Amino acid sequence: MHEPCPDLKGRWMLERAIGFALTSVQAVTPDMLPRRTPCASWDLEMLLLHLGESLSALHEGLALGSVKLASVPLAQDAHPVSVVRVSAIRVLRASGALGRVEIGDRRLEGDLMAAAGAVEVAVHGWDIAQASGERRPVPCGLAEQLLKVCPAVMPGVRDRLFAEPVESGPDADAGERLVARLGRRPLR
Repeated sequence: MHEPCPDLKGRWMLERAIGFALTSVQAVTPDMLPRRTPCASWDLEMLLLHLGESLSALHEGLALGSVKLASVPLAQDAHPVSVVRVSAIRVLRASGALGRVEIGDRRLEGDLMAAAGAVEVAVHGWDIAQASGERRPVPCGLAEQLLKVCPAVMPGVRDRLFAEPVESGPDADAGERLVARLGRRPLR
């Protein structure tokens, strides 16, 4: 069981993380899809599709109260940027209902699920910004909140979703510390 996180603002964090990711996605053009990302061995198209699947799972949890452990196949002609945008809007519409969510045999408070989703969405938004050449940082206020919830939402998740932490440097801001905590090398 996860330790309680004081003053958890899961919905606020999720909405801000989605806004950041959608801003990052705006710069993506079709010719950028083969570009490498900060995620080892992933190109931008793979990352966008992964983010779309993650957002779909968040939507499922928030809207239905449970998440299936199998992903739903995407339409053959689905463009990765469109997948992210549509999935993000669905999550935003469902984020008002933050009840308890079942994931397999586990139960999770909706606010904690929203916070965990916000970490993933924000960091992948950063990955997209780096791959597109925008180099946009995670906003400091959001990053500060996400750093506070990482201890509650990261156990058991890191090995499946993120690389080992890297050094962020002594003068790193909150956004740089966040991405470094999740295995990305902050840009300077």
